[in-house]
Amino acid sequence: MRRDDFVPEAGWQARLELGFERRGERTVLAHRVHDGPLVVQKALHPEGDAVCHAIVVHPPAGIAGGDALRLDVSAAAGAHALLTTPGAGKWYRTAGPAASQHVTIDAGDEAVVEWLPQETILYDGSVADIRWHARLAPTARLVAWDILCLGRTGSGERYAKGTARIATRIERGGRALWVERGRLGRGSGAMDAAAGLAGHTVFGTLVATGGAVSDELLGHCREARPSGRRGRGDAPARPLRRALSR
Repeated sequence: MRRDDFVPEAGWQARLELGFERRGERTVLAHRVHDGPLVVQKALHPEGDAVCHAIVVHPPAGIAGGDALRLDVSAAAGAHALLTTPGAGKWYRTAGPAASQHVTIDAGDEAVVEWLPQETILYDGSVADIRWHARLAPTARLVAWDILCLGRTGSGERYAKGTARIATRIERGGRALWVERGRLGRGSGAMDAAAGLAGHTVFGTLVATGGAVSDELLGHCREARPSGRRGRGDAPARPLRRALSR
């Protein structure tokens, strides 16, 4: 344990294991085990048999101090899984105990995993440890994002007393491709620094890794640019996602 690790106290302890497999032309949710309040109610195929959608539900709705959520996802060779959440994740203020969410993704050869949860809202006074780690086979593909909202600015709330530790790691064939760590909130100069968030309270990261970049994919990437200085505007997100996941 590192010296700056958060140590959660007792709260909701929940774990969900999901395993996806390719059977013929169809991806299926072949393995599902849960312990505690973290579930997938039903696998869906709104895009056809090739892509299996799973909506990860946390029935208590919000994450409070002391809660610890763990999601382990595996996609066998050739499977294509998309995971999301039904709504924004809400992390409540705490009197002291930290809360944590750890996501692990394993993707086999020619598998595709899309990890696209809705935004995470960190209430002022929350203490959050948020991590996700992807381990990819040489020909696996991954499209993933995270979107964080610091405080409820629409209600006039600033993120002044909360603390968030964020960590992302992507490996391919055991070698690190992307490693990102951050700590925000009370005592962090990154909140207002020009080299940090510069006072902004909403930020996100989209990562995509796969095979060679085709001309079609390059064209979609060039089109997906914000029209405003603050990142606002309509970008062709769906065509870009489909091209990245092929």
